[in-house]
Amino acid sequence: MEQRRKARTRPRTHLRAAVAGALLGLAAAMAGPVGTVQAAPTASGERTVGNVTGFSTAGPVFHFRAGEAAARVSFVAADTFRIELAPDGTFTDPAGKDIVQRQGPPPVTRWRDRGDRYELSTSAVTLRAYKKPLRFALHRADGSRLWAETKGITWTDDTTTQSLARGADEQFYGAGMQNGRGSTSHRGKTVEVGVDYNWNDGGHPNSVPFYLSSAGYGVYRNTYAPGTYSFTEPVTTSEKERRFDAYYFAGNSPKSVIGQYTRLTGRPFLPPLYGLEIGDSDCYLHNKNRGERRTLDALKVADGYVDNDMPLGWMLVNDGYGCGYENLADANKGLGDRRMKMGLWTEDGLGKLADQVKAGQRVAKLDVAWVGDGYKFALDGCKDAYKGIEDNSDARGFTWAPESWSGAQRCGVQWSGDQKGSWDYIRWQIPTYAGATMSGLAYTTGDVDGIFGGSPRTYVRDLQWKAFLPAVMTMDGWAPSDKQPWRYGDPYTSINRKYLKLKESLLPYMYSYAAEATRTGVGPVRPLALEYPDDPKAASDAAKYEFLTGEYFLVAPVYEDTDVRDGIYLPKGKWTDYWTGRVHEGPTTLNGYRAPLDTLPLFVKAGANIPMWPGIRSAEDRTADSPVAWDVYPQGTSSFTLYEDDGATRAHRTGAYAEQKLTVRAPDSGVAGDITLSLDASRGDFRGKQTARPYDFTVHTGTAPHGVSLDGRELPRLDSKAAFEAAETGWWYDAGDRGGVARVKTGTRPTDRSFRLVLTTPADPGGAAGS
Repeated sequence: MEQRRKARTRPRTHLRAAVAGALLGLAAAMAGPVGTVQAAPTASGERTVGNVTGFSTAGPVFHFRAGEAAARVSFVAADTFRIELAPDGTFTDPAGKDIVQRQGPPPVTRWRDRGDRYELSTSAVTLRAYKKPLRFALHRADGSRLWAETKGITWTDDTTTQSLARGADEQFYGAGMQNGRGSTSHRGKTVEVGVDYNWNDGGHPNSVPFYLSSAGYGVYRNTYAPGTYSFTEPVTTSEKERRFDAYYFAGNSPKSVIGQYTRLTGRPFLPPLYGLEIGDSDCYLHNKNRGERRTLDALKVADGYVDNDMPLGWMLVNDGYGCGYENLADANKGLGDRRMKMGLWTEDGLGKLADQVKAGQRVAKLDVAWVGDGYKFALDGCKDAYKGIEDNSDARGFTWAPESWSGAQRCGVQWSGDQKGSWDYIRWQIPTYAGATMSGLAYTTGDVDGIFGGSPRTYVRDLQWKAFLPAVMTMDGWAPSDKQPWRYGDPYTSINRKYLKLKESLLPYMYSYAAEATRTGVGPVRPLALEYPDDPKAASDAAKYEFLTGEYFLVAPVYEDTDVRDGIYLPKGKWTDYWTGRVHEGPTTLNGYRAPLDTLPLFVKAGANIPMWPGIRSAEDRTADSPVAWDVYPQGTSSFTLYEDDGATRAHRTGAYAEQKLTVRAPDSGVAGDITLSLDASRGDFRGKQTARPYDFTVHTGTAPHGVSLDGRELPRLDSKAAFEAAETGWWYDAGDRGGVARVKTGTRPTDRSFRLVLTTPADPGGAAGS
């Protein structure tokens, strides 16, 4: 442990931007340049870019001279461009091809000389370059302004800074994993972007030099240098380097800006299905904290998951400083027999990865301690480990790493490091992971109840909400007792099993959102501000300690030692308590919510259609005739597209996947009427695809239907739960389940054919009324 502690106590780097000099006001920014700004240094050594002394163009690239300084603007897409400034006239690019991915052909551009400014335009935006002094402002094609510099770019010997006017109601998000914040607006705050080796509240281990604005734009600083972003008036963003290099994105929503940023730096990878199951890690060879053990002893712990009927997707069998391994092939076979994958903590570097993967390794956990200090080394390590798994197997790359940078979303899960289990640990992690999604980080997480400290109650509360993160693991060997979810006994074991089994049953929902992330850049776990950008409370502390999983689950974790949760903010819409069926109309704030230890405050938005795999302990439990169950909360017209592939290989990248869309048409709130569920044929193919399967539906109606028909044929109504469970087809109304639900079985249906269910209902569907 001492070796591990030493590796975590490197000096922190506290960054402060050296920004001085007079700032022009917002009025000046709107009116254009005033007078002539010289490039002479101030007393602090700061210089500001001067007047334009030369201009030329070559296709989508525009060049400017301003005395000794040079600037250029390069258009990447109609809504994306790059501004570079070299104080000495010589452009450099330390990041090279590490982060920015190859893009398509540049857009058609045009330019005009407007006297006081040049206008550089595409079909989507116009960038104004004022001449005296050189100063930029971005406008949409319709003339509306997105941002404007309040002064020209400034620099010192080791820092460059851009200053932008801040809108009256403008909100800001991003900068990567910012521990304890990020899910609500950065407005009025300063965030550091760079390594500080602080894995606790206030640290920023997985920084990203990207932010987005509610005004409809985003900025990515193309650098490895640390930065300081102050979202004050004006907004000042500084990097510790004597060069300026930034990409700008113009979007119509926060999601579109994230999409443009990840189009530039890479979409999030699609994890294998086992990567969305809980993982377990420990040192099993000569663990000084647990006595003499061997690598194959990991199989005894794996048996604990099986014996306690708890899911486990993978195990790291050598996770600890100074820990090695032995008998990898046998360990891999034993885990495989238990439907689990083997992973390794790559302390001895990546040189042995090929042989390890051939022996069965499918998860690689990285750290700065052996891939190299600094973000380039961390990013290279992530890419190399990901590629090493894929080069030596048919599996998808799957890595975990702390201290990552822009581009790491392409190759791994961002993990917040070694922490101590406590109530405060739960509290500050909630906004951390939801906020990281605003920077294109789709998979961020922390160990269940930390690796140090912890208690039975904090373990339960932490596991509850982390069951709604895509990736999570438990780590053993550092606390006084091991951290597997059954170690504390009942009632804790039973509660932990309940949430792990719920996470497992929701795999098709989470996996569909993971597939969406590879297309859009938007991760499954979302701050309320992402889905409700026009709700001011979503940007405020009112929503800081809650998040959304996908569009439909709202999770409000309990982060204090109490059985009551106050301050649960529900945005606009109808929200159903997942456990009771009680309905709440938003926007509203719930106080005094009863949340005993076995209850995570969890709400589902009306219109949700949630695909589930019922009753499984492992994704590998599924067989050719396993059902897909849909949990339906009808209101208006809504749809959800289930994504499926083989769950492990890379065949999906060449089109081996399938999608199946469920559309539900129901009355709007307060109106009675029938409910129609239309399930399309499954489109696409992959190895192992079900050609036929049963479908089960749970429809939250609140009252018993008069009847249920399948493609026009009346289904039999069953009079008890036992009769329903024994039947292959039919329906049953369970008045005692969450405000009243209609349960429907279709029997086995071909997946290449569509079908339609109609529930004839006498009243407004949606469950029991609440406050």
